[in-house]
Amino acid sequence: MGGPGISPLSPGNHVRSWSARTSTGTTAHEAEERGGGVSNPSPRGTFLTIAEVLRARIAEGAYPNGLPSEAEIGSEFGVARTTVRRALRALEKAGAVATVAGVGRQAAGGSQVAPYKQIMTDLLDRIRTGELPAGARLPSEAELAESYGVARGTVRRALHELEAAGHVQAQHGVGRFVRPAS
Repeated sequence: MGGPGISPLSPGNHVRSWSARTSTGTTAHEAEERGGGVSNPSPRGTFLTIAEVLRARIAEGAYPNGLPSEAEIGSEFGVARTTVRRALRALEKAGAVATVAGVGRQAAGGSQVAPYKQIMTDLLDRIRTGELPAGARLPSEAELAESYGVARGTVRRALHELEAAGHVQAQHGVGRFVRPAS
């Protein structure tokens, strides 16, 4: 599964440690350690090796709060970001990873919800329970952004979704209000 020079569960192992020799007779990893820079591109299929390593880590539960960023994975394996993206795309196609808007990549079946959807759900619950009755003014975008710890754009998206669904009505320059049930 790991290929030459790679132990899939050992952090810090670089894909470039494969024993491809340069014209000077050193490996790419040795040349890089001496300050010679990257002399050889990653071998074909490297993204599949990375995908398998990540799949094994996901199965072990190593990423409960989501996968590391593309940059972090690329740095760990010593590969370009496009190689990491190919590995992650392969995992997404296989159903092992899902992308959650505003959160990042999660192991499939993860419980995290996009922040705008959480705001929508919370506001709908407040409307349904009567805490925000028909005609009540919703908190401002700035107030909601501060209380949820998100950007105003995230709040705006949640409010637009509620408007489109007919739960909320915007009055320009005044605010957003709960629509009467129809």
